[in-house]
Amino acid sequence: MKKSLVALALLGASAGFAQAQSSVVIYGTVDAGMIKRTDQSLAIGKRANNTLGFKGVEDLGSGLKALFQLEIRYEPDSGTIEQGGGVQRPLFQGQSRVGLQGGFGMVRIGRGLTAFQESSTQFEPFHGVPSPAGFQTDLMVAGYTSDPLGLVGNSTNRFSNAVFYNSNVINGFQINATVGTKEASSGSAAIVGRGSLANPQYRPGSEASANPYSVSATYTGAAGSLMLAAERNAVESRLLSIAGYVMATPQLKLMATRVQQDRGHTFFNSEEARSWVVGANYKMGSGKILAGYGQKNQGALNQGMQKTKQMSIGYEYSLSPRTYVYADASNKKGPTVPSSMNIYALGVNHAF
Repeated sequence: MKKSLVALALLGASAGFAQAQSSVVIYGTVDAGMIKRTDQSLAIGKRANNTLGFKGVEDLGSGLKALFQLEIRYEPDSGTIEQGGGVQRPLFQGQSRVGLQGGFGMVRIGRGLTAFQESSTQFEPFHGVPSPAGFQTDLMVAGYTSDPLGLVGNSTNRFSNAVFYNSNVINGFQINATVGTKEASSGSAAIVGRGSLANPQYRPGSEASANPYSVSATYTGAAGSLMLAAERNAVESRLLSIAGYVMATPQLKLMATRVQQDRGHTFFNSEEARSWVVGANYKMGSGKILAGYGQKNQGALNQGMQKTKQMSIGYEYSLSPRTYVYADASNKKGPTVPSSMNIYALGVNHAF
């Protein structure tokens, strides 16, 4: 009897030890609201990505940890897997990565935000979420896409088949890098580029012409933060960015971003794009005002640049640490149809 009790106690202790050395967390976001665009009727939509994620860490000893993260994205109004361009996206559209973390920093393999895309979100006035009123998906990146040869409808700010590195933060400084392989995607679309409709430069399922990469360096202190970044995608479009924010007061955050993109590898006239965005967040008790203005210029230099202008304002009110309601209004003018687009949104966001 005593031996059984001792064995049971040892089993319980070892189970407790194993549990203490590893953990798995389920997390997510549910965001839904009403959206009205100039060219569309009132619709149910979202301000932020809706996610269901799983992440875990296992302590391997000697300061080394194993970690993983899987993130599903879905549409709250229909309950389906997230759509993009009318196409259902992969199950783990958000990210699917596994790796190790230690004194050397963190190394992960799989799919996720590029170093530039992940670092840049803190300098965007709408938190870097793909809100219709926000700047992240267009002006913040000068219309650039990180994944031009990915599956049709895929998110444009991620690398698949990539290695991700994040250094430890030392005195406020951090270096981040992402390198992708040239692997082809059977579901990609053709890119005409310097070819023709009959013979496009990149056919469906083409390999990258060069390994895509992304690097960013950030410094963050009590008064603010600064970022320098560079990226090249699978069709050799290049992007350079500088961004920063300052905490003018404990309640007021002022931010600015400047981006330049070179798409000469797929445009005869060395088409380029330049953009800038300025913004502010101001906290008032449980409320927060978000505001921003930006411009994007793109086209062939010898044919004149096409200009896009956007102005947005939003308000959030926190009902709890995990739930807030929001109201957004935005106007965007540019070489699109219609040439002036108004967007209004009202909704609720809950994180769990």
